[in-house]
Amino acid sequence: MEMQHLKYHMSCCGALLLLCLALAPRQLVLAAPSGPEYLQRGWQRLLEEGESCADCRPEECPPPRGCLAGVVMDHCDCCWECANLEGQICDLDNTNHFYGKCGENLECRLDMGDLREGEVPEPQCMCISNKAVCGSDGKTYPEICKFQEVANARPDAKLNISHEGPCEAAPHIISPPYDIWNVTGEDVIFGCEVFAYPMASIEWRKDGTEMFLPGDDPHISVQFRGGPQKYEVSGWLQIQRVRLTDEGTYHCYARNRHGEVTATATLTVITPDQLNSTTLQLPKPPRHYTEDYSDSEDFDDYY
Repeated sequence: MEMQHLKYHMSCCGALLLLCLALAPRQLVLAAPSGPEYLQRGWQRLLEEGESCADCRPEECPPPRGCLAGVVMDHCDCCWECANLEGQICDLDNTNHFYGKCGENLECRLDMGDLREGEVPEPQCMCISNKAVCGSDGKTYPEICKFQEVANARPDAKLNISHEGPCEAAPHIISPPYDIWNVTGEDVIFGCEVFAYPMASIEWRKDGTEMFLPGDDPHISVQFRGGPQKYEVSGWLQIQRVRLTDEGTYHCYARNRHGEVTATATLTVITPDQLNSTTLQLPKPPRHYTEDYSDSEDFDDYY
């Protein structure tokens, strides 16, 4: 009788041990911290791969998809996996295999910028070059890594680099002026940001006038400067102490030797009495549109 009880207890303990072993991986997975994708990927590597590499079976490797930074071999040199993008945390040397490797034209470096006191720099994927390149699609990319991301996202386009440096093209308005309303006596400012190579000139004109602003009007001024980004120029039109006669449509013209583009915005001027009126309907939210004159022959000899 005692022998039967002993066998029964041993079988129960064995079953309990098998149940614990079966649940252990699930508990480990549930214990993995939640967070950004690269952290989850790192924890999955530790849980699934452990410290050593299993026998390599390339036929069992899942094909990587949507890899904007290209593909790299995993730390076991067995399967291809998506490389880390610019700005993602990475493994600084080959002794760690937690965050992953950087993609093509990227290298893992310590980010020492904008560190506060007591903060520890993190290794990030950084582009090996900050020079602009011209793509076969006629677009300028600020660096080769940004071009590579677009090329990998659009494999059917078969993009390649035409040459180093920006593409020569007609200006492109990236931030047009917006419709404004204000009360008489207040100041208003229109802004216009343009990307172009060669650099574009910016001029302003009001509907109904033939000359560019400011002309001889002392309460209107214009200014422009380079930036905020490389190959960009920003222009402003300021009207001080607006009057009812200032109301109208204003045009921002940007041009270089390859063409011209313009964007328009409307200024609505109201009086203090109108502002206090309950029947006043204020203008609709900002809207804008651009007109492209890049194919015009009138501007071929601008420079």
